[in-house]
Amino acid sequence: MPHVLAKLKNVPLETIKAILEKDKAFHASQGMYLEYLWQNADDENEVQFLFKIDNLDKTKALIHKLHTDALVQDLNANLPEMTYLK
Repeated sequence: MPHVLAKLKNVPLETIKAILEKDKAFHASQGMYLEYLWQNADDENEVQFLFKIDNLDKTKALIHKLHTDALVQDLNANLPEMTYLK
């Protein structure tokens, strides 16, 4: 089963937890299921979260579109670094 690991900096853990909960239904409709959320023990300003995904190519395309749209709205948008795992 493929996964995607996201690393995000400068967003408090509670904030990202709330965002992920709010977006849970959307993620599920796109074949993405949150499995874990961690705060970096050495850097409190960094969180990482892992999604189990149904389709690697579909998820890559979706994230590329969402990140592109976010950057069009704000060139300085704080976007997670994505690592795709299979």
